Amino acid sequence: MKKIGFLSFGHWSPSPQSQTRSASDILLQSIDLAVAAEELGADGAYFRVHHFARQLASPFPLLAAVGARTSRIEIGTGVIDMRYENPFYMVEDAGAADLISGGRLQLGISRGSPEQVIDGWRHFGFQPQDGESDAEMGRRHGETFLELLRGRGFAEPNPYPMFPNPPGLLRLEPHSDGLRDRIWWGAASDATAVWAAQRGMNLQSSTLKKDESGEPLHIQQAAQIRGFRDAWREAGHQREPRVSVSRSIFPIVNEADRAYFGRSGQDRDSIGNIDAETRAVFGRTYAAEPPVLVEQLRQDEAIAEADTLLLTIPNQLGVAYCAHVIEAVLKHVAPALGWRP
Repeated sequence: MKKIGFLSFGHWSPSPQSQTRSASDILLQSIDLAVAAEELGADGAYFRVHHFARQLASPFPLLAAVGARTSRIEIGTGVIDMRYENPFYMVEDAGAADLISGGRLQLGISRGSPEQVIDGWRHFGFQPQDGESDAEMGRRHGETFLELLRGRGFAEPNPYPMFPNPPGLLRLEPHSDGLRDRIWWGAASDATAVWAAQRGMNLQSSTLKKDESGEPLHIQQAAQIRGFRDAWREAGHQREPRVSVSRSIFPIVNEADRAYFGRSGQDRDSIGNIDAETRAVFGRTYAAEPPVLVEQLRQDEAIAEADTLLLTIPNQLGVAYCAHVIEAVLKHVAPALGWRP
């Protein structure tokens, strides 16, 4: 059994070919797709976060709205760039969204991805400390966020407050019990996966990874996941961790599928640079008739290692088509692979 959700990059474009032509379109359609996915029996609705782009950005209003419209599905991010975040304010936003959803938040955070602008986090008022890289700053913000989520008091109360205080040092409110265990780290390398395990975070591994061996993505990811789990056990955490991988999977079951993905031309991994220093391996697109697709996916070692699969969906094709893709995976692929009864 595997949890299966969707991951939306949240693109919008004024192009007449796009079903999401404005920020309003993508926000409202994201809520509608989460509702549709829950009705289909999917397990998760996850959203990317990018700044200075025609994509989803500030995640917490959207997560809270999805939480208010749904009752069962997990709601998450993949990922929030912690270089841009004030961990204190983020704890309040995350606590509120988690309480609205009834404890269904699954927050993916990370040091971030290539940006639309140069050092965009500086515009948000952040800069690395002396001798610190921006990636290290993102991890520092992440560690502060994790510590604050524990809900321990740390702030000295005013002796003459406007409202009565509970005894002792004060914590940030609202506090949501259990959210600390539902934080995931988006790791592009083996080393950051181990770092996340040591700090008790779940692991998100995307459709790309730092190329550390020259092997296909799924083999490198599977090794990354095993290293993460080894580090988790060595750290002595008391719960079992969760691991997700993202994949582009399109069962071809009708003519629209064939028109969109029948000749995707992306049936193998590719290599590229995500910044000046980092060579990455980018995962292939899986697009075929269900019997062929099942055999292809059976060979994906990283999917086999993970407990959660996030389907990247073409959100600009609209809610109805994206829901169709999710349903096709749940109906025509997942049972044959033992992911669903």
